[in-house]
Amino acid sequence: MVHAIDSRVIAVNGPLVTAEVIRDQEVTMNEVAYVVWNGTPLKSEVIRIRGRLVDLQVFESTTGLKVGDQVSFTRELLSVTLGPGILGKIYDGLQNPLNMLENSQGFFLKRGQYVGSLESTKKWDFTPSASLGEHVKAGYYLGYVPEGIFQHHIIVPVSYAGVGEIVEIAGQGSYTINEPIAVIRNEDGENFSVTMEQKWPVKMPIKTYKERLLPNRPLLTQCRLIDVFFPLAEGGTACIPGPFGAGKTVLQQIISRYAEADVVIIVACGERAGEVVETIREFPELEDPKTGKSLMDRTVIICNTSSMPVAAREASIYTGITIGEYFRQIGMKVLLLADSTSRWAQALRESSARMEEIPGEEAFPAYLESRIAALYERAGLV
Repeated sequence: MVHAIDSRVIAVNGPLVTAEVIRDQEVTMNEVAYVVWNGTPLKSEVIRIRGRLVDLQVFESTTGLKVGDQVSFTRELLSVTLGPGILGKIYDGLQNPLNMLENSQGFFLKRGQYVGSLESTKKWDFTPSASLGEHVKAGYYLGYVPEGIFQHHIIVPVSYAGVGEIVEIAGQGSYTINEPIAVIRNEDGENFSVTMEQKWPVKMPIKTYKERLLPNRPLLTQCRLIDVFFPLAEGGTACIPGPFGAGKTVLQQIISRYAEADVVIIVACGERAGEVVETIREFPELEDPKTGKSLMDRTVIICNTSSMPVAAREASIYTGITIGEYFRQIGMKVLLLADSTSRWAQALRESSARMEEIPGEEAFPAYLESRIAALYERAGLV
């Protein structure tokens, strides 16, 4: 939702736009805002607040923006939509389905076009597993719907606070993601309606699990060189360093095809367009050794090429890992491949330079190490 005009542009520096807040209001970090260009709202994120001045990184091309253009704040954090229907999708860094944009646009994608992440009209066969009067918390299973070869568990939204009592639960039947499937009464006596769809801020890890465990089992990739000499752990992290053309992407495709994982999430963060197109074309053709069907049936691709706006690279990384945390929360093993961390770091360097922050080594921001570490630490066995 876009609210009334809250501020106006006073400076444009590439993807960085500085706005001055017109009226007294509260603006928060990572809040979504829209910079209006010729009547078209361009999605952006608040990355710095200095009194009445707000710095925004715009996820679209800022060509044509000028001083005096209007800016609206949404009072919502940058978030992803979670629920049935994610598997098999190809999204951009903001979770717009690329095939929907392709059908509605021409050869080039237009600015300011945003599409719903999940199909709102498709009906899912819901089977309840919770009962009336049961006390639940965030992350508890309410039921499941079949999605491909999996049972996609419908959970109490991860944003739900405290303990609640189920006062209504839908029976077995077909429902859309927006239809209520349960009503939960909280400790204050207020009723909370639950649907299959929920949203979660991408910069905040999902922590509704009971306990975080130390990795104690190997992740078999079925690639003998890796499993013998460079073994991976379930819930662990690893990197594949190498120069251009060394075969990193090919190795990732081999791992994603044969590794002992349920869901594969591939984040093409700043990769060359040719490699991304190759991945998009090849994955639907790859045979899943587990099912004999297309590997794409249990894969999600987040696509942000080097020719797309640099600000969207950071969003694509966080979009992918939040979707991975969601599938982990509903009991699946997730393999997340982010290609590549170095190009994400380059995007951070560009944003930092435009904000005139004190640079660190090789002009990267001083907080680069902590930012990368915080991202990698979101992986884990729970």
